[in-house]
Order: sequence, then C-alpha cells, then structure tokens
Amino acid sequence: MTEDLQNKPRQRFLVLDTSTAVMAAAVMEERSLLEERNERAERNHSVHVVPVMEQLLAASSTEPGQLSGIAVGIGPGSYTGIRIAVTAAKTLAWAWDIPVAGVSSLQALAWGGWHSGLAAKAQAAAEPAAAAGAGGTPSADQGGTSAAPVHWIVPLVDARRGQAYTALFASAGGDAPRRLAPDAIRRMDGWLEELAARLAEAAPEERPAAVWIVGETGPHAAAAAELRCPAGTALQLVPYELEGRWIGRLGAEALLAGQRDDVHALVPNYTQLSEAEANLLRKG
Repeated sequence: MTEDLQNKPRQRFLVLDTSTAVMAAAVMEERSLLEERNERAERNHSVHVVPVMEQLLAASSTEPGQLSGIAVGIGPGSYTGIRIAVTAAKTLAWAWDIPVAGVSSLQALAWGGWHSGLAAKAQAAAEPAAAAGAGGTPSADQGGTSAAPVHWIVPLVDARRGQAYTALFASAGGDAPRRLAPDAIRRMDGWLEELAARLAEAAPEERPAAVWIVGETGPHAAAAAELRCPAGTALQLVPYELEGRWIGRLGAEALLAGQRDDVHALVPNYTQLSEAEANLLRKG
C-alpha cells in the first residue's frame, strides 16, 4: 500500500481567479507551486484568460490530460470579473472531464496579504540586525517554542461608495486562515465599528496580537487606520494584490480532500448589502 502511494503520480491542478484587478493564475503540483502568472488587467480579464492559461501549461510542461482538477476563485469581487474565471473553469472542467473546486477569493487574499506583511516586517527587522552583525530575524509567525500568537486578518476589495468586499479570518501559523466572519459586501464605517466591538468584547487571552487589514487598502486607508484596537493589539495595513499561489493552496487542499463542485451548479459569490445597509446607503 505504501509503495503504491509512493509510486502514484503527483496530481496537478490549474488555478484561476479574476475577482480583482489582477488575474491570478497558477499550476500546482499538489500543494507545491509550479508556475504562476499575476496579470494586472484592470478587470479586462476576458482578453487575457486563455493566453495566460496556455502560457502556464506550456511553462510547467503540463498537458491538459495531466491535470487532475481546476481550482477557481468564486469571489466576492468584481461582478463581471468573477464570471470570467468561473465560466472558464467550468467549461474546461466539463471538456476535460476533471473536477472543479470553487474557493473564497477573500480567504486567499487574506492568506497572501498576511504572509506579505509578515515578510516585509521580517525583512525590515533583519536589515539593521544584519548591519550590526547580529544575523537575521525570524518571521512573526514562527512563534519560537511557545504557541504562535493569533492574528486577525481583514481582506479588502474595494466596492466603491464607501463599501468593500470583506471578511474576517484568524491565523496562527502556516495553515489556511480560519474564518471568523462570512464573505460579504459591507459599508466600511459599520464594518470597522463591528470589528472594534469584537475586539473590545474579546477576553484578554483571546485578543489577537495584531489586526492585519490587507488588499485594496488605498480607498479605505484613512478610515481603517482609525480602527480602535485594545492595548497589546497592533494594527497593520498592507496593500496587496492577489497571487495565484494562494488560490492554488486553497484549491489544492480542497481537491486533494476530494471536495468538488457540480460543474453545472457552481456560481460566483456575488454577495450583496444587507437590507439595513442598503437603506442607509440610499439615504446617504
């Protein structure tokens, strides 16, 4: 049995997301990244999706018949954009007779943005230490011998008019961020108040070491910088563009676990404002 598993060919997955201004695509070999393309197209992804997928397959020496599945970001995000990736993934999965798995684009954005922020902090800390001959500094998620501190991650994709596609996740290590609040489009003023309330109500031992607001932070940076955090909780804003590897990591985990979506029933997660928020927006 062990020998059979060792001899079994490693599975390859095609990965695609068009929910943001960046078309994020990759080819994974199980949980490992083989090739990646992240093309900024200002949501005009329909022109680039086929050429980029062809480039990825060629660069990774992957024939369609070698693929074991397709992972696709289902949003939320740009209404038109999401449909491009989901439609392409469903069409190819049907044509090639392989499974397709939809994953949260916001969860991938949170995972990638958090790692990007940690890497930037580690590099900033290492530079003066290296100059002084003290060597490098471990990244903030290594945690030493004690339990790694919990971090909250708030991904943002701008939805205009004071709104954002957003969610809340927690992470303390290398695994995918754990969901604390659902993907949704929210008014940022109300969302920041809700986050502040959650932080204030959390028991001291449950409060995060830091709150990371990542993604399309620019339009909301001033408001986000005012988020009320309790003592001991840092606030970090990280501008970040989605990378295919993080959709790939989520998708690979799902596909390797046997999770798949019905190729005909898979639809984007468009989300919408709650009725109360919509009424407030109309009045405003």
